[in-house]
This record gives sequence, structure tokens and C-alpha cells, in this order.
Amino acid sequence: MGVEKLTAVADRGYYTSDEILACEQAGITPVLPRPQTGDKRLKGLFGRDRFHYQPDSNTYRCPAGESLIWRFRSIEGGRTLDTYWSSACPHCPIKAQCTEGVQRRIKRWEHEAVLDAMQARLDAHPESMRVRRQTAEHPFGTLKAWMGATHFLTKTLPRVRTEMSLHVLAYNLKRMIAILGIQPLMAALRA
Repeated sequence: MGVEKLTAVADRGYYTSDEILACEQAGITPVLPRPQTGDKRLKGLFGRDRFHYQPDSNTYRCPAGESLIWRFRSIEGGRTLDTYWSSACPHCPIKAQCTEGVQRRIKRWEHEAVLDAMQARLDAHPESMRVRRQTAEHPFGTLKAWMGATHFLTKTLPRVRTEMSLHVLAYNLKRMIAILGIQPLMAALRA
């Protein structure tokens, strides 16, 4: 792309830890918010965001102020995870807000620092998501208007993918013609 630094901004629906790590390793700076999902939050319990990692001691600090210490390392789904919990959980006065089990366990991916750094970038520059919405939503609105804002004309996923690809190709060609003009675009295609 002819640039020294590349930043990728996406919606929380694209949040995939492995892809974020791959971007970082490729020199691309990803910016996207963490999804607000999890059964704990739906049950009215503290979300994982209420537990703060302490890198100096390799522990987590819970909302009650207790330390969740490292207990063991495991591999789940090909990912290396560390598990933390506190021995104080059974006697905690706010346990009912935290967990339904014996203790609250927190799992940390071995590359979680990459995700934490990305969240810190987003917290420092929240306007990047507003810019992303302004940039990405316009093409989709235009495509929907071209399609009649109704539905795809084909059925089955492979055909719908083809139809969407043609819409995106037409949109990109019209944008390039508007930005560069026909002659420079033709010269770039020949090169």
C-alpha cells in the first residue's frame, strides 16, 4: 500500500484474538473494541472487565480487592491459557455478585498483553470508532440503495457471495473513477 504504518479499525463483530495477534506480528496496528458478551454479564454478575491484571505480580485484582493468583496453565482449542482464582472467594461478602460457583476463575491467554494494549489504544482515542463508522457505513448504505434496499436476487450462500462481490466491485470501480478519473485508472490497470 506504500505506507510505513498501517492501522486497521474494525467493529467488535470482527474481534478475533488470533487475527489481532497476526496483525500485530505483521506490523499492522489493530483497533477494535472487545465484545460485550458472556453469560456472567447476562446473569447480573461482574464482567471480566471488573478484574484488573497486575503484570508485576502476575495476579488479578477482583472488585472486592482480593488477589486472584496463578494456579495452572492449560491448552484449550490450541490456545495456551493461564487460570487464576482466589482462596478468599468462599468467604467474600460480594460473592453473590461475582460467581455462582465455589470461586471466580479468570483465564488469561498467553498473548493477552496484545489485546490489553489494543484496548488501551482505543481508550486513548475513542474517536477512531466514529471515523470508522463514517468511513465504512457509507459504502454499505450506497450498496443497499443500489440494490433497492430490499434483498439479494439470488439464493444460496455461494450465489449471494457472488452477487455481493459484483456489487462491491462496481462500487469500487465507480469510486476509483470519481477519485482518479478514467484515464489514470486505465493506466494503473495496465501497469
